[in-house]
Amino acid sequence: MVNGLSGNQMLLGLAVGIVLLIFMVLKTKIQAFLALIISTVVVGVIGGMPLTTITIKVDGVEKPFGIVNSITSGFGGTLGSIGIIIGFGVMMGQIFEVTGAAKRMAYTFLRIFGKGKEEYALAFTGFMVSIPIFCDSGFLVLAPIAKALSETTKKSVIALGVSLASGLVITHSLVPPTPGPLGVCGIFGVDVGKFILLTLVLAIPMTIACIAYAKSLGRKYPWVQQSDGTVKVVEKCEPDYEAAFNMDMEGVPGALESFMPLILPILLILINTVATALGKTTGFMQVLIFLGQPIVAVGLGLVVAIFTLGRRLDRTTCLAEIEKGMQGAGIIMLVTGGGGALGQIIKDSGLGNYMADGMAKAAIPMILLPLVISTAMRFIQGSGTVAMTTAASISAPILLAAGTSPLLGCVACCVGSLFFGYFNDSYFWVVNRTLGVAEAKDQLRIWSVNSTIAWAIGVIEVIILSFIMK
Repeated sequence: MVNGLSGNQMLLGLAVGIVLLIFMVLKTKIQAFLALIISTVVVGVIGGMPLTTITIKVDGVEKPFGIVNSITSGFGGTLGSIGIIIGFGVMMGQIFEVTGAAKRMAYTFLRIFGKGKEEYALAFTGFMVSIPIFCDSGFLVLAPIAKALSETTKKSVIALGVSLASGLVITHSLVPPTPGPLGVCGIFGVDVGKFILLTLVLAIPMTIACIAYAKSLGRKYPWVQQSDGTVKVVEKCEPDYEAAFNMDMEGVPGALESFMPLILPILLILINTVATALGKTTGFMQVLIFLGQPIVAVGLGLVVAIFTLGRRLDRTTCLAEIEKGMQGAGIIMLVTGGGGALGQIIKDSGLGNYMADGMAKAAIPMILLPLVISTAMRFIQGSGTVAMTTAASISAPILLAAGTSPLLGCVACCVGSLFFGYFNDSYFWVVNRTLGVAEAKDQLRIWSVNSTIAWAIGVIEVIILSFIMK
């Protein structure tokens, strides 16, 4: 252990800190960020870390050591890598929301998938839209489209709505630059481009499984949206597919204009990742690698969104909407930074190495640690972002010390955050209330089971990857 700290004492400190964190989030008025910082201090104090910063030698190099130093370095180090990207991403998402670009994406996918595939169209609309937009906001923006499709096609609004909600929550939970996964990348220190490429692939089977479940719900809940805003329960839904293409698109931006701010940064980041992996770092590729740095790429996407989609807004409105998005980024940045502080305490104390050695001797698969922590935190307190960030903060130092793939650790943290969304999850209420589902048993069947299906597919993927990514 570093500076002679006791491993058992640090374990006790971590256990007390986690229990305290859960209690504060669930039972008090203390916000998650402050709860994370308080828990970090408690872990350090009980674990025996110095109350004031001292200087110690680690591998012959003098380094500052203490509770406050771990908090500040962990907070700053995490946000230093991903804070700017979070800010850019939420600003871009706000522009998508206010200009109607999200609606255009839905219509485009309807045309691509064709008649009778409305569930797929909505799911993959959500799949794309939720990469920069919070899934709660995305569902509220796109739910009227699902309702309009139900009214015109006579398909179940539950099947359509759950398909949309599934696509939104899966990429929201897995794919950067959504803030939660981005924060996990920062804590583990993984390449964002590689993580985007991997999670986009992993998200597809999860989405398809959820669509299949949503379609089965359509048979159990033949609820058709009516023009007066009510839902009519019919004996059997008899779809009218032609009506799906009669959506009013007047004043909505075109497909290329709508997708470009999203596709450009993802493409640049992936080019950067591939070129770097192949060693192509000279000449013109060097320029592309620079443009593919996540901060630069997402910034370019935001600039494109402002000067293309934003031309429909006057200057005052555009700036006001962007600032509205910036306000939403603040809490995510603080929670992510707080998670980084907790992870730094574990790293600096040497607890990560201590636990890694213990798990290795017990022959417990390392990858189960972030998966179990994230799943448990999700079930206990509801927030997927808090669940994955906490899991990353605790498990990253341990997995890195054990030599486990940090990329796989990131995936495990994000997958765990999908588990059984229920009454303590804000998205659970957004989806059920918007779709008019009032009975608790129906709410659990419609959304909680669905989110657990996504989690289960993700767990299988993590297990398979654990045999590949040694």
